[in-house]
Amino acid sequence: MQQKRSNFSSKLGFVLAASGSAVGLGNIWRFPYLAAKYGGGTFLLIYLILAVTFGFSLMIAEIAIGRKTGLSAIGAFKMLDKRFGFLGILASAVPIVIFPYYSVIGGWVVKYFTVFISGGAGASAADDYFSTFISGTFEPLGWFFIFLAVTALIVLCGVEKGIEKVSKIMMPILVVLTLVISVYGLTREGAMEGLVYYIKPHMSDVSAKTILAAMGQLFYSMSLAMGIMVTYGSYMKKDNHLESSVRQIELFDTGIAFLAGLMIIPAVFAFSGGDESALSAGPGLMFITLPKVFASMKLGGAIGTIFFLLVFFAALTSAISLMETIVSIFRDKFNWSRKGACIFVAVLALIMGAPSSLGFGPLSFISWMGMSVLDIMDFVSNSVLMPIVAFFTCIFVGFFIKTKSISDEVRVTDGKFKAEKLFTVMIKWVAPIFLLLILLSSVGGALGIDFLQALSV
Repeated sequence: MQQKRSNFSSKLGFVLAASGSAVGLGNIWRFPYLAAKYGGGTFLLIYLILAVTFGFSLMIAEIAIGRKTGLSAIGAFKMLDKRFGFLGILASAVPIVIFPYYSVIGGWVVKYFTVFISGGAGASAADDYFSTFISGTFEPLGWFFIFLAVTALIVLCGVEKGIEKVSKIMMPILVVLTLVISVYGLTREGAMEGLVYYIKPHMSDVSAKTILAAMGQLFYSMSLAMGIMVTYGSYMKKDNHLESSVRQIELFDTGIAFLAGLMIIPAVFAFSGGDESALSAGPGLMFITLPKVFASMKLGGAIGTIFFLLVFFAALTSAISLMETIVSIFRDKFNWSRKGACIFVAVLALIMGAPSSLGFGPLSFISWMGMSVLDIMDFVSNSVLMPIVAFFTCIFVGFFIKTKSISDEVRVTDGKFKAEKLFTVMIKWVAPIFLLLILLSSVGGALGIDFLQALSV
């Protein structure tokens, strides 16, 4: 017997939960270092343009598919067209791959928060502090388990009492914390130079690589091509306005990404004396460079504590959406209870995540193309599976079920679809081409091939 589908109690609950999914580590540390790497204001401008066109179109398609079918990704695509049952499987594989290693990084965040709140800010600024921590065995595993347990507990409480309730509390706090740190960072000596670098575009910096980097960030930042928005759409009530909801999610997500850059880039710029290479530290920006910045500040311990609390909230809301998507997949496929599915997914994530946690220590001998276990999982999910899922989603919507079926779902409550022409052009013609380029560029980059340069020859 099919179980009754859970629902968000209101449009606000849906928007905050979906925004919580979109706002995660991709916004807090990935967006700032990519912005720094690709010209600051130039990257920011391109990202904003892509967010309101490409990102909007793919998000509205995924949410509409979920609401139209009332199913998670594994069943939604098959219900609309049996030939695309494989797409549901691929989309479902993405969160299953991401959630375990994402929880490992979430554990690192919890570790740093406890270090800062206990007065260890100075120790965390040491050059070898982070590398020593992640190369351990039991400590990284322990923090990974704690983060995973907190996530599982919230998901176990359900959609309305768990996810929606936590999102309504965490998301406003996250915005306030981001604003507080941003304002404080901008008051530091030398920060204004970093602000100018961050917000002033230079057209000479525009390149195919910058555009593809910004588009790739959209997947990571807006929870696209992971089955998440399909799942959350399936919990959306028919009387909630779809187009305006997506615009609000988009605004929330992009706003947090912008504030994260405002929070990090001027502060690091000031700390490094204007050295742009300090901003391109990748994942190390959050766990190596920023602790040094906080250690050099007055009230750095307090600011660092607030920062890692913010990052914890962001990581947790995204982890919740990843786990909820997987739980929904197994419930739809096997008609399991929420409790049974939650326990199964938590154990599965623990087993799958352990190698990523140990990949910098006892399992460091396992590598491929110079990548650790965690990096391999990240590459497979973000650089291979997600562009493939997004590409086939565009083909599926544009040429099989037709864009009109999505437009009709939008009009169920909205009455009219204001951006229908933009949506149709993006889904059918623009997005598929860019997605193929992203896939080829990502895979080529991992293999040491500059695909874009090869094309220009």
